[in-house]
This record gives sequence, C-alpha cells and structure tokens, in this order.
Amino acid sequence: MEKISVKLPSLADAKRRSKQPSNIERVNYDLPEYVKNIGVNRKYYLRTYGCQANERDSETISGLLEQMNFERTTKPEDADFLLFNTCAIRANAENKVFGEIGQLKRLKVNNPDIIFGICGCMVQEEVVVDKILKQYDQIDLIFGTHNIHRFPQLLYNAMMSKERTVEVFSKEGEIIENLPVNRFNNYKAWVNIMYGCDKFCTYCIVPYTRGKQRSRLMEDIINEVKELKEKGYKEITLLGQNVNAYGKDLNMEDGFADLLEQVAKVGVERIRFSTSHPKDFSIKMVEVMRDNKNIMPFLHLPVQSGNNEILRKMARGYTVEHYKMLFDELKKNIPNIAFSTDMIVGFPNETEEQFQDTLKLVEYCQFDFAFLFIYSPRVGTPAAKMEDSIDEKTKSRRLKELNEKVASYANLKNQAYLNKVVKVLVDGKSKKNDKVYSGYSEENKLVNFTGENIKTGDIVDVLITEIRSWSMNGEKVER
Repeated sequence: MEKISVKLPSLADAKRRSKQPSNIERVNYDLPEYVKNIGVNRKYYLRTYGCQANERDSETISGLLEQMNFERTTKPEDADFLLFNTCAIRANAENKVFGEIGQLKRLKVNNPDIIFGICGCMVQEEVVVDKILKQYDQIDLIFGTHNIHRFPQLLYNAMMSKERTVEVFSKEGEIIENLPVNRFNNYKAWVNIMYGCDKFCTYCIVPYTRGKQRSRLMEDIINEVKELKEKGYKEITLLGQNVNAYGKDLNMEDGFADLLEQVAKVGVERIRFSTSHPKDFSIKMVEVMRDNKNIMPFLHLPVQSGNNEILRKMARGYTVEHYKMLFDELKKNIPNIAFSTDMIVGFPNETEEQFQDTLKLVEYCQFDFAFLFIYSPRVGTPAAKMEDSIDEKTKSRRLKELNEKVASYANLKNQAYLNKVVKVLVDGKSKKNDKVYSGYSEENKLVNFTGENIKTGDIVDVLITEIRSWSMNGEKVER
C-alpha cells in the first residue's frame, strides 16, 4: 500500500504559468492489485455539479470505480461510498454542495464505515478545503482536478487507514490519455479536446482550479471520435474551457477550425462544441461551421456584459463592437443559427447606464437562450478585491429585468418554429408523462412531442404545434 501524504491546495501555485509544453502521459491503465476488488459487494453514489467538463470527469471516475468492482446506485442511502464532484464557478454552486453534504451526514452517523469523498473544482480552493477540514468531519477523502488518475489509491487509503485522505495538486497540469471511461449516455458523448485556461478573466476561478491551457493531440481526439462513431454514437460535443484557443499551446494557427473540420469528416451525425470565447473565434471557424452540415447550427458564445468598460475590467479581451461583428458574420453565413450566451449583472461598481448597455445588446442579438447571474466574488480573483458600491436589491432588480427581456426574445425566436418540422435526437420519455418524449433539435431547442414507434437515440422529424419560451411541443411526423 502506498503511503499518502497530505497535500493542500495553493492558489499562488495554481496561478503560475510556464512556457514549457504540457506533458502527455499515455498510460496503459492497469489498477494496482491491492485496489482491484475493494468494491466487491459495495455500492457507490456519484453526484456531479457544474459544467459538462465535470460530467466528463465523472465518467472517468465512474469507469475507475467499476474497474474496482463497485456497483453504482442512485440512492445515497444504499451507498458504501459517496463522492461529490464539485463546481466552483459561483458561491451558490458551493453552497449546494455543502448543503447536501450536511444533509447526508446522518448516513455517516448511522454507519461510520461509509466513506464520504469530495473532489473537483471546489477543493482546488484553499478556503474551501480549510472549511471542510474544520467543519465537515464526515468527509474522509479530498482530491482535486489534477489527480483523478490517482483516485483508486486515494480511495484505498481512505478505506483502509481510517484516516482522512487529502491530496490536491495546484499545478499547471498534464494530459493523461487512456484512462477508463463509463459513458453515461449511449448516443451522446463528450470528448475533451483541451484542459485548463490561461485567460484569467478577473471574476473567474477556473484558471486556478483547472490549470494551464493544454491541448490534446489532434490524432488522439480524432481516434476517440472514430471509436464513438463505430459504437453508434449520434452526437459528439467537443469540450474545453475555451475551445477556440485549441492548439495555441501546440503552435497551431487556427487549430480549432482545423480540428473541427477533421472531426466533421469522421461523419458523426451531429457535432457540437463548448465553450467558445469571442476573442479567439475566427472567420475560418465561421466558414467551417457553414460548410459542414453535421456541425449543428447552434453556438454558445458568452458575452458577460454589453458595456466596454465592464468588459475591460473583466479582462475579457474584446469589445461589444467585436462581439456584434462576430454575431453578424455568423448570422450572415448560417441564417438558421441559434445563439445562447452568459451574462453577469452587478459586476463591482456597474452603473445603471452600463447595465442598460447590456439590455441594449440583448435587444440587438435577441438570444435564443441565456444563462444569467448576479456577480459572485471568488476568493483569490482580482475582482473579489474590488470595492463594490451596488446593493443586493439593485442587483436582484437588474437580474429580474434582464431575465424578462431574454425570455421575451426567446419566446419570439421560438415562434418562428411554429408549424415547421425540426429534427430531434430523442433523449427519452418525459418523467411526468410516459406518452411524451423529449429531445433537442439541431438548433439545441428542447422539444417535447408525441408519436408512435419512437426509441431513445433516434433522430426523428417533429412538427412543432405549440411554442413556449424555453421549449416547444410537437408531434412526430409519420412517414
């Protein structure tokens, strides 16, 4: 058994960036003998918070657990091991985790042999780990985003030593290929193309929790996509904190446009990608999306604010004018493209006039959907040190006003689909009504519909008969 020493996170170390290329480790992954059967007759409960990158990490964690012969359960009460894969993007996300961990402490009280673990972005923060160590004695295992490959050894240590196991690396990170994966979906798959971020937007904790921007080799990505296609996957989503910067660390010019073109040639029926940064979105990218029909006409393009001064304080690296130019270019080349975005209200000292600029941008772009948030200070980021003159009541009022405007345009955009036929990839039956199916159109619109002879994973034609702000209802077109 390996001796595990306590390793705590450091934001100062996480901030550092070198010019050295990222190390790529190609592991022929084989579990150490002493961990191979620790899951026999044991069940695990895995709860994932946050973004698609976290979901993809959980697929790897699940793959490792099942190699250790654990069985998955969706009921925490039935589990011998509970693991929470966490998100640090906003305070609300962290509060949810602490709330659930607190609520489930009763399981540990009733059965002291249960192992509680917490991993992911939250535990890359010094203040979070300090809080866990002082206030949450039910937590036995803590590990971060950089050492998922060491998870089996860490879990074994927590189980056998009966001591709290803490290992969080604060470093630039490497790329580890060939780890096992238990995909949670049989027809949609996430494919990491890169890890980390070097943008350091002043409000964002992600560069500290996920490390340096580092791109996988194109051949490794293409091989993974080909393997998924052979297994019958219908939709691939390419993942990265900033996919448009793919390949910059490999000295590639317009690397993501080239990668996307090559992925499209593999022939998967639907290709998506997330998340894009306006600063790095090139005209070649627009052309690749336009010229490849299996790249879906949908783009999530976070703008964050409609005011140039706020964008400067956020260190976003682009102007409102640049964003509009890019938006217009995409609309011109791909007329049926749908847009979603992220926007923050109440950034430190945002004036009413600056907030009105954000409303004006919504009027200009008329987004199909938007993720809207009140600014949430993240300890260790530059924005968290800024004095803030805006009271909570004003922030809440602005969020409500922005929500109403976005919803009105979302409804207006959806109205254009009434009495039209869209192609829907079926996710399955509705939880509320087993006669209703749901799925997403090529434009990423949520569609609920009825019909006969429908199977999960099918791509079906649906006639839209009813419109709502955030979804559409319809009937399968029989052929």
